[in-house]
Amino acid sequence: MERQPVALVVEDEWLVRMEIADAFERAGWLVVEAASGEEAVAILPDAETFDVLVTDIRLTGPMTGWDVAEIYRAELPELPVIYASANPPITARLVTGSLFFAKPSPIAELVAASEALWRAGR
Repeated sequence: MERQPVALVVEDEWLVRMEIADAFERAGWLVVEAASGEEAVAILPDAETFDVLVTDIRLTGPMTGWDVAEIYRAELPELPVIYASANPPITARLVTGSLFFAKPSPIAELVAASEALWRAGR
């Protein structure tokens, strides 16, 4: 039996985070949620179980989604990263091979892109 993929969703707006998490769960994913960059980094010891990181850029607190992605990629260089933000992308801050979705973007697109990245990395 195929292992269920796991997404880490980092989003400070609880309603948006819930909608993203629900869409992933409906698609058969397990979801770990973080409401801030600091919360996401605190669960880094469990990161080897994550199959994709989906993060907003502007988060509550001093850390940004850029920071979260860079920290996770330092530990897990192959972890797929998807940014979903209303803020414009800063090309120099995008981690290699990541995807950027401008909000509001259909959540189904985030899930589909995550699925493709997960399957490609297996």
